[in-house]
Amino acid sequence: QVQLVESGGGLVQAGGSLRLSCGASGRTFSSYAMGWFRQAPGKDRQFVAQINWSSGSKYYADSVKGRFTISRDNAKNTVYLQMNSLKPEDTAVYYCAVRPGGLWMYRDPRDYDYWGQGTQVTVSS
Repeated sequence: QVQLVESGGGLVQAGGSLRLSCGASGRTFSSYAMGWFRQAPGKDRQFVAQINWSSGSKYYADSVKGRFTISRDNAKNTVYLQMNSLKPEDTAVYYCAVRPGGLWMYRDPRDYDYWGQGTQVTVSS
């Protein structure tokens, strides 16, 4: 099993910034993908960003390109999501997720096996 714990959410004004963290513990894999998703009330869970741990390849949803940056700290088994120029439409619960053996881009939540509990991000106008 893999345990994921997100932190860093909160309330911020439009144009502001937040940095989310997701620490992973438990079972390890030789290669895997870590993704960030978000879910607003009444909407489906939506892909935000992904990083492949072995290659460092990064992928972003079009809606966050140029504003969000995903990064990792190998020593801490932690992935970060730096969110700048936040907009009210970024308001959602943000989740991190792990796909073991991930070498490509995975935008579908069903591609991921392990999920954190989520952290709320609220952007006021």
